[in-house]
Amino acid sequence: MAVPDTVAAPERATTPPPPAVTARRRSRPDRAYWLYLLPGAVLFLLVIGGPLVYTGYLSLTRWSGVGDPTWIGLENYRNLFHDDVFWTSFRNTLAMIVAMVVLPTLVGLVLAAVLFDAIGRRFRPRTAAALRAAFYLPQVLPVVVAGIVWGWILRPDGAFNGLLDAVGLGALRHDWLGDPDTALPVVMAVMIWVQIGYPVVVFMAALERVDPELYEAAELDGAGWFRRFRAITLPQIRPETFVVGLTCTIAAMKVFGPIYALTRGGPENATNVPSYFAYYTFFKKLHVGYGSAISMVLTLIIVVVSVLFIRAQNRAERRDGGL
Repeated sequence: MAVPDTVAAPERATTPPPPAVTARRRSRPDRAYWLYLLPGAVLFLLVIGGPLVYTGYLSLTRWSGVGDPTWIGLENYRNLFHDDVFWTSFRNTLAMIVAMVVLPTLVGLVLAAVLFDAIGRRFRPRTAAALRAAFYLPQVLPVVVAGIVWGWILRPDGAFNGLLDAVGLGALRHDWLGDPDTALPVVMAVMIWVQIGYPVVVFMAALERVDPELYEAAELDGAGWFRRFRAITLPQIRPETFVVGLTCTIAAMKVFGPIYALTRGGPENATNVPSYFAYYTFFKKLHVGYGSAISMVLTLIIVVVSVLFIRAQNRAERRDGGL
């Protein structure tokens, strides 16, 4: 009987590491991940957290910016809720929400669908891209620069009144930004012009991820453009709709630059908004505590609105997932 020259060594039995060792190995990368969050957390505390806490403290004091603040508790807030200018500024904020959220979102959604589904198919994609860039151009311009230019156009001897004279409508000449009856609608029109490009760009990017076979199947079934828009486009880009609604609402509630450049909150507080009211009270009237109270109320409202938007989006996602 032949004996093999070599004999294979028996395999060593490998025992798995104890659970405690495995948990420690897994926890080490987790701790490393937290290190990447430290720079952002430190910047947040320095840029946002610290000033927010200090503003909250100042809102409970009476201070002109010189000397030591005097603690008065909630007196600024009590005075605030009996201030007619404060309530006027928040009513104007509702108008800004219409001009910067409702109308741009609705019009931008339709424009994006038309550019993507109609113009992008019938013409070259570059045509739709050029129109998208044209709509987005006001977003690229600095807000204050755009406000100054519109102020020149709309002043009594400006280009708009000159255009009315040129077309034989000189009887309609008006001080558009100096009349309390027309100042707010004119500012709203300017803000629609500024804001409309943002939802167009976001919605066109969202439409890029929609499966084109859905549109092709709907066309084969005889669905027209509006039915495709209602049955396919709207449900597919719902997440982007929530994002546009939230970001534009926050921008509308804290709008400052266009108001400062166009009207300074006037005439007769017709275009005053909380952010400009806080700035004017803080820096012009030197009522630092009262201006801080306005800022804190505005911040609280923005936080509440953001939470409501996020909860509504989560409910919509759960409902779609359940379907």
